[in-house]
Amino acid sequence: MNEPKSPTISAAEPVINRRCFVHVQGRVHPMKIALQIHLIPGDSVSDRCKWARDHGVDGIELIGAPHDRLCAEAEQVLKVLPVTTLCGAFDEHGDRCFDLLDADIEKRRRAVAVTSRCLELAGQFGAVGLILPPIFGPPVVPDLSPFADPLEIEDALMVAHCRELGAHAVAHDTLLLLEPLNRYEQHYLKQQSDAVRVIDKAAAAGVALLSDLFHMHIEETDTPAALCAVAGRYTKSIHLADNTRCEPGTGDIDFVAAFKALFEVGYDGYMAYECAITGDDDEQKKANLARSLTFVRKCVEEAGGATSHG
Repeated sequence: MNEPKSPTISAAEPVINRRCFVHVQGRVHPMKIALQIHLIPGDSVSDRCKWARDHGVDGIELIGAPHDRLCAEAEQVLKVLPVTTLCGAFDEHGDRCFDLLDADIEKRRRAVAVTSRCLELAGQFGAVGLILPPIFGPPVVPDLSPFADPLEIEDALMVAHCRELGAHAVAHDTLLLLEPLNRYEQHYLKQQSDAVRVIDKAAAAGVALLSDLFHMHIEETDTPAALCAVAGRYTKSIHLADNTRCEPGTGDIDFVAAFKALFEVGYDGYMAYECAITGDDDEQKKANLARSLTFVRKCVEEAGGATSHG
């Protein structure tokens, strides 16, 4: 039987107040781990953040919600840990809004307004950025071939949006983070190079890339190579999930190879869990999440050693 590509998960180990630092090319390099708030055990936001802190987590990613609730959550989080990122564009009532590429101009205008407000909140929370998949599902703009096909129309729209929203992000000291998704969720940005194409065309400060290892496992032919190509310049945040779409360590993604690529290009941003947590009840999920955090740290340490001596 072949050796596993990444360290295997064994019995749960305590990770109290442990941070992951490895020596890479003669310097200490931190890898910052974050968790989405709803993945963490606890009866309150404060309890969840304290559990995360006590298990060596470095930050919290918030997901879209009614803005008053989002602000209240951020206030509680910031007493314990940084808010790393805000995931998704949601209006003040908590309704999702991903209509930047809609054929209806009023929907596009509303999407720009909602995204702008979410960028303001991200800046207010001190977050790295707002994570935004531009669209879900198939294209909704017409095919105007031979003048322009749907992809050309979408690119023109998205470049214009990035210039406007990127400037707004800069004004609020945050970033618009474009997220490619796999082909079953989005037709438009699937590979990392798709997002880079848009970012380069827009040439706008304030726009960067969110790289999700789950989606990359589906769409990229070589995830470490893709990370080497984008993470040094474009990627400003990472999402972690195994190919099972559950916590790292439950599938076959080679996290050591991925982290080694991140080390090689000097990536030092956050890596946030965006996944389901396995387990039949809260206690099992708590144990499995703690076990996965240990697994990820072992992968980081192994990747750092491979980079230092490779």
